[in-house]
Amino acid sequence: MTIRVLLADDQTLLRSAFRVLVDSEPDMEVVAEAADGAEAVALAASEKADVVLMDIRMPGTDGLAATRMISADPALAGVHVVMLTTFEVDEYVVQSLRAGASGFLGKGAEPVELLNAIRIAAAGEALLSPAATKGLIASFLAQRGPAGDGEQDGSGARAERLAALTVREREVLGLVAGGHSNDEIAERLAVSPLTVKTHVNRAMAKLGARDRAQLVVFAYESGLVRPGVE
Repeated sequence: MTIRVLLADDQTLLRSAFRVLVDSEPDMEVVAEAADGAEAVALAASEKADVVLMDIRMPGTDGLAATRMISADPALAGVHVVMLTTFEVDEYVVQSLRAGASGFLGKGAEPVELLNAIRIAAAGEALLSPAATKGLIASFLAQRGPAGDGEQDGSGARAERLAALTVREREVLGLVAGGHSNDEIAERLAVSPLTVKTHVNRAMAKLGARDRAQLVVFAYESGLVRPGVE
């Protein structure tokens, strides 16, 4: 099955470079290119894209707004967005994950990393490396403040959802938030990777999380995990 990729970036040269790279792979193809977010949303629907490589900063409708629109449209539930950032620690990283992106990737990433990111996102997994997770935590902390982002209003609902998790699911959630893979978590807990995957899937269902990326955001917003504490 061929992965249908949509490229959304206002830089024509960069899109061209990505197109050559993606089209060189036997299991994926670029189905369309967009120069802004509004065009990306329209093309994601008309071209039935599986994965959108979305630049955060674009003129007009930016990548963040476009991701929100894609995530809010039930007809686009199968579309996975990978945000492209100039720096791995980006001021909009947390907002993009909250908006529904499956993860993010620095524009300076190696070609093999980009291709792997597309495959991971297409499979419904979240693109969150340990390094990226550290960037997420740093961004999250930078944006938290006395008045920040409606956290007080949502604290009760988050606590209620957190209470629905079993002890093991909370433990797994904490390790996911630390940037650990299923295999690493399995080794730590002396269980099989399949068992870990089951716990992760159940946690996502109970928390209403779109994917692994959303689990990380929830873990820190709920206070289950705190920076610098494993």
